[in-house]
Amino acid sequence: MRCPFCNHSESKVIDSRPTDEGERIRRRRECLGCGKRFTTYEIIETVPLIVVKKDKSREVFDRCKLRDGILRACEKRPVSITTIERIVDDIESRLQNSLDREVASTLIGEYAMDALKDTDEVSYVRFASVYREFKDITTFMDELQKLLSLNKQ
Repeated sequence: MRCPFCNHSESKVIDSRPTDEGERIRRRRECLGCGKRFTTYEIIETVPLIVVKKDKSREVFDRCKLRDGILRACEKRPVSITTIERIVDDIESRLQNSLDREVASTLIGEYAMDALKDTDEVSYVRFASVYREFKDITTFMDELQKLLSLNKQ
């Protein structure tokens, strides 16, 4: 780390502590050239996750948008906010841990439907009806039949 006073390239860390709820580390340094002290901040560099939508447009992944969609599907259902946050955390973690920096919106939707299927079937059908853009009652019934056949197994 270069000293801001004398431009010397070596310094020693005197004190180090987390700030911003552990998002950054504040380091107090002393220049080995002139002896003056200065502060630096260290942060994790993150590469944004890009969502490729059905129309091929791209946007940065928005956790709130995912949570809001799941919340709407779970409205007036016995699904706690803690469960919804866990689902969103799990999906975000899966996406961040993949090596891909671009992910299809369809994959995110599939992850959400898989989680909702195991959590609350009514919420699953609600989410699927919007996500899969059911055009009529027949496509809605087809999805219900799939769900019923899975439950029989």
